Amino acid sequence: MVTVNQQRVPRKRTYLMCSPEHFAVEYAINPWMDVTAPVDAELAVKQWDRLRETLVGLGHEVHLLTPERGLPDMVFAANGAFVVDGTVYGAQFKHEQRAAEAAAHRAFYESQGWRFIAPSETNEGEGDFAYLPDAHGGLILAGHGFRTELPAHAEAQEALGRPVVSLRLVDPRFYHLDVALASIDDENIVYYPGAFSAASQKVLAQLFPDAVIADDEDALAFGLNLVSDGANVVLNSEATRLAGKLKAAGYTPVPVELAEVKKGGGSVKCCIAELRH
Repeated sequence: MVTVNQQRVPRKRTYLMCSPEHFAVEYAINPWMDVTAPVDAELAVKQWDRLRETLVGLGHEVHLLTPERGLPDMVFAANGAFVVDGTVYGAQFKHEQRAAEAAAHRAFYESQGWRFIAPSETNEGEGDFAYLPDAHGGLILAGHGFRTELPAHAEAQEALGRPVVSLRLVDPRFYHLDVALASIDDENIVYYPGAFSAASQKVLAQLFPDAVIADDEDALAFGLNLVSDGANVVLNSEATRLAGKLKAAGYTPVPVELAEVKKGGGSVKCCIAELRH
């Protein structure tokens, strides 16, 4: 079991983010989006800025993607690709409203000289893929059921040369893996069992016996849509119960307020793609 006095050591990360200056809820492609609820774009940018400053303050490097008018969901930078060991597996969005985001991400990675592999299967990048470099020699967890199609898991495994474990999402409120599960260090996770099929729950319990288990209150507060450097866990400020559980497991919760961005159905992790060299 996890010992509370275990020394958690942060590891410097490199992230990609995109300002929400064009953010709005203009369509509804997940249960959280309400086109009748107004978005305060100025406040969204302020809250996003605080998130970016928090990451930089923790010692991480943040690259910025240029937001494009007419693509209000570009703030959710995690969905544009999935990067492991310097190789980029590109995204192919399920909904046409977001399709053009994939090209913006591809242009960024190619401009940086990354090895880019274009997908032929529908997948939404880190929205449905999580990587744990020290779990079982380097393991990719992959969600399907609402956005990413199952054949994309095999395609990602071929592209990235890492084993991919497929997990079926069964609750439309948890339409992406990253709203139901997150890595909290290089070998362990936190997750909400109720978002997954019974068989996927068994798989997770077998692979991660020491995982931190979240409840529905944590999950519905977007608490699992978090980013961790192995010691500091940046998470939605509403997820106070989950913050307590993480603290008890030896992590340092770093709460941030993202109420405006949450209107689009995402929180901390949705705004952040990790660039793994």
